[in-house]
Amino acid sequence: MSFSSFPASSSASSSSPWAPLSHALAPFGWDDAWAAEFAPYAEQGLVAGRVVRVDRGQCDVMTADGIVRADTAFVTPHDPMRVICTGDWAAVEAVGTPRYVKAYLPRRTAFVRSTSSQRSEGQILAANVDHAIIAVSLAVELDLGRIERFLALAWESGAQPLVVLTKADLVPDPVTLGHLVEDVESTAPGVQVLTVSSLTGEGTDVLAAVVAGGTSVLLGVSGAGKSTLANALLGAEVMEVQEAREVDGKGRHTTTTRNLLALPGGGVLIDTPGLRGVGLWDAETGVGQVFSEIEEYAEHCRFHDCAHEAEPGCAVLAALDSGELAERRLDSYRKLLRENQRIVAKTDARLRSEIRRDWRLKSAEGRANYAAKRGARS
Repeated sequence: MSFSSFPASSSASSSSPWAPLSHALAPFGWDDAWAAEFAPYAEQGLVAGRVVRVDRGQCDVMTADGIVRADTAFVTPHDPMRVICTGDWAAVEAVGTPRYVKAYLPRRTAFVRSTSSQRSEGQILAANVDHAIIAVSLAVELDLGRIERFLALAWESGAQPLVVLTKADLVPDPVTLGHLVEDVESTAPGVQVLTVSSLTGEGTDVLAAVVAGGTSVLLGVSGAGKSTLANALLGAEVMEVQEAREVDGKGRHTTTTRNLLALPGGGVLIDTPGLRGVGLWDAETGVGQVFSEIEEYAEHCRFHDCAHEAEPGCAVLAALDSGELAERRLDSYRKLLRENQRIVAKTDARLRSEIRRDWRLKSAEGRANYAAKRGARS
């Protein structure tokens, strides 16, 4: 299951009957389109608000009258893909003790990863996101494969990815820094790559300008400097910061919940806990976007179902042989596609059947080749 982005709507005008509500919630992303979606709930006397935090069956919701604490019992289904999460627009009871969230509006985008368990479930990290900021620390060796994973999920979500290389002050040599940026840019075609230093302030003004126009989610592993970066964008020490271990640059989970915060320069930011695992969740389109150059080469393969393994007339392998395509990129592409296929197969019986059939065919071919070799030797 994937989520696609809807066209952005214009901000509510002063002539709109929703103008007072829009004025109060506009800093949190409210617009005319959300107002139209909420109209049926308004007729029921419910109050609109944006979920800024979810914790143990309750959530904090920013309404026109301020933050209210609400119970999520009515929006906690068995399907983890449908539970309410940070970034959702909610319909909340106007009065009551406790007050309940009765529903949430259809999501425009959602950032989803597979759970760390062995079950075939997805986990929604943030909803209604415009920008996915992938924070990568320059204090440790770049893990380009992990960046590609984050990018695949970001593209699949419908949000616009943005890679932010943090702790740039730790790479004082401009030539070295330039090479690192080039490595990431080659890994992230079509994605803006920024270098920032929360210590010196380098690049934070550019980043603030980029995210001012919508909702951004801040992603990355522990120790990537997300909380420090969030504080730099907020202009205050709002998020607690922990030192990363010098031995490997990893940090502890300073942020333990997903929090939505209004930025002083406009826009809102969802800060997330550090992610140990970045599992794909039905992200084939996102993978294709990350490896767009391979997809373009594949269009010129002789066979439309070319697996880019040993087929004659394979344009991908030709690009590999000529040096136009890096072997690391092709290996990573294959790995992510295989992983995504396994995830999808857990919930798709037809795909599971096709995978088993292909496996049986390959096994039969392997046995036949082995028998032929033994026959030739005897």
